[in-house]
Amino acid sequence: ISKSFPLKCFTFPFNTFADDETFALAVGQTLVVPEGVMPEAPASAKPRLGPRITPDAGTIAGTGQFVWPAQGQISQRPVWYHMAVDIANRAAPDVLAADSGTVVLAGFPDRSGYGNRVIIDHGNGFQTLYAHMSRYRAGLSVGSRVRQGQIIGYVGKTGLATAPHLHYEFLVGGVHKNPVKVVLPRANPMPKAL
Repeated sequence: ISKSFPLKCFTFPFNTFADDETFALAVGQTLVVPEGVMPEAPASAKPRLGPRITPDAGTIAGTGQFVWPAQGQISQRPVWYHMAVDIANRAAPDVLAADSGTVVLAGFPDRSGYGNRVIIDHGNGFQTLYAHMSRYRAGLSVGSRVRQGQIIGYVGKTGLATAPHLHYEFLVGGVHKNPVKVVLPRANPMPKAL
């Protein structure tokens, strides 16, 4: 590392070094550069989290209008290093499919910080990821087709989570988008008497 390297990089809380005295980096290590500028994602970015599955004719495809996946309080909003929303709720409520689609990943396959997770491909360029769940719904597996609002799992704290919450990611064409800014459909008011 050259002497012109910003001091902020050495003191940034998410940066660690192979040797704290020489600030040596390991091959493949990620380094956060505070106030750095992220390069634009190429237009042909490939999905990073799961393969895109195009539904067969007559199968469940997403509507492109999404519902909120869990009840709770937003405990972490999207920022450049965490392009997701964390929805905290100690009562461990149901996690719902934000839109109809096909499950492309279910479980804890790589022992990563995500813990138990489900990725749904909505068949229209959209994918959603639901992580840290205590478990996913019985019978749910890769290839399962789910409908918007259907239970897919339960809020939990698996992986690198310190309290029960749902980590919710939203991807368009394989590129992370801010889930809070996704335009959701307007709901009709509930009838006064059922």
